[in-house]
Amino acid sequence: MIDLHYSATPNGQKIAIMLEEIAEPCRVIAYDIFEGDQLTAEFGRINPNHKLPAIVDRDPAGGGDPVTVFESGAILQYLAEKSGRFLPASGAPRAAALSWLTWQVAGLGPMGGQASHFLRYAPAGQDYAIERYTKELNRLLTVLERRLEKSAYVAGDDYTIADMAIWPGRASAFVMGMGLDEWPAMHRWFERIRERPAVARAMNREDLKAPAKYVGRHQALDEKEWSNMFGDANHAAVKGD
Repeated sequence: MIDLHYSATPNGQKIAIMLEEIAEPCRVIAYDIFEGDQLTAEFGRINPNHKLPAIVDRDPAGGGDPVTVFESGAILQYLAEKSGRFLPASGAPRAAALSWLTWQVAGLGPMGGQASHFLRYAPAGQDYAIERYTKELNRLLTVLERRLEKSAYVAGDDYTIADMAIWPGRASAFVMGMGLDEWPAMHRWFERIRERPAVARAMNREDLKAPAKYVGRHQALDEKEWSNMFGDANHAAVKGD
């Protein structure tokens, strides 16, 4: 049994999809990030960065004490290695999967997150930041489009954890008004993955769905919610204040 500490963000959805794909039993522990559930000292012992998702594997391979893993890329790799699925064992195929996984967690994910922040949360008057991050997001999506023009999946002929890492964020781009029409190869890839039974199960499970207040192009946070997400409470958690 794996405890999945979860919020229905693209990073959380990556892990939910992987757990469904490998049929790994899990207990979903949902967090309301607007309310600051992730900022407690208890959760800080699981992830000192106070971000979601994280997992606690209570039945690790080889036995022993529970294993805690945080950061979505690390969790995907851990689950792939435990299950022996969705990550090639060696050579060029493994290198490709890990390269594209790292590209997502180091580039596409953060740039998409910054674009989303300034479009959805920031006060008016952020034109420079919006232009900066949306242009970089479009550049990265062009990289992905060029790749998918040549390859069925991002790492090659086979579906891997790299696809799982990228797919939920591409879905969330709809919230920012970014359609798929200008990205035909990406559109085909997106639909191919959306039709996978495990992906459909993960996206339709009631305990994994995003609350309505997380959805929408523009978010109006109150003072407490802003502090929990971006302000003093968010920073105080890592200081132990």
